[in-house]
Amino acid sequence: MGVVESTAVIVRMWEVRAHPEAFGELLSWVCDAMLPRVEVSPLHLSSEVYSSTDQRLVVISKWRGSTPEPFADPPSHLVARKPQFWDFTEVDR
Repeated sequence: MGVVESTAVIVRMWEVRAHPEAFGELLSWVCDAMLPRVEVSPLHLSSEVYSSTDQRLVVISKWRGSTPEPFADPPSHLVARKPQFWDFTEVDR
């Protein structure tokens, strides 16, 4: 087993928890403000947004190359804590 070569796709998992009263506004910010800024990058392949019952949003984005575009921090009044992110590469199995 090993990591696929550098031409592999990088998958970024970005997660944030909303203040309960701000979930809808945070979702709108992610979809209408944050993602359009990164989706114009020529290295961007795709992004999907997921929600959970505990006021979390997760964005799974796929990128060519070794370093995805940074995601902007959401307005602080919308979130219970700062977002976290992790980058992954596919494992050859």
